[in-house]
Amino acid sequence: MIEIWFTDGGKFKMILARVIGNVVATQKNDRYAGARIMLLQPINPDGSDRGSTTIALDAVDAGVGDIVIVVQEGWSASTAATGQQGAAIDSTIVGVVDFIDYHQ
Repeated sequence: MIEIWFTDGGKFKMILARVIGNVVATQKNDRYAGARIMLLQPINPDGSDRGSTTIALDAVDAGVGDIVIVVQEGWSASTAATGQQGAAIDSTIVGVVDFIDYHQ
C-alpha cells in the first residue's frame, strides 16, 4: 500500500490495482447515478497480485486490463467519484497508470 502523510498527521491511502471487470448495478443511490463500478485486483508494484478483489467507483474512465491508482479513504474517494462530499464511498479509481518504474 502507498501511504501519503499530511502535515496534520492524517493518512491518505492509495493502492495500485488491475481492473478485472465491470459491476452492473441498475438500482443504486442517486449520488451514484451515472457512475461506473469496477472490479479490481490489488497488485504490488512489480505487478503481482496481492490481497482480495475489491470494487471501486471509476472517476477516470478506466477499462478492463488497465492498471489504476485507487484512493481508499472515504472522504477523498467520495469527492473524487461524485463531486459531492459525504457520499458513502470507500474506494475510487483516480488515475490510469502508464507505466511503473520499479527497482528493488
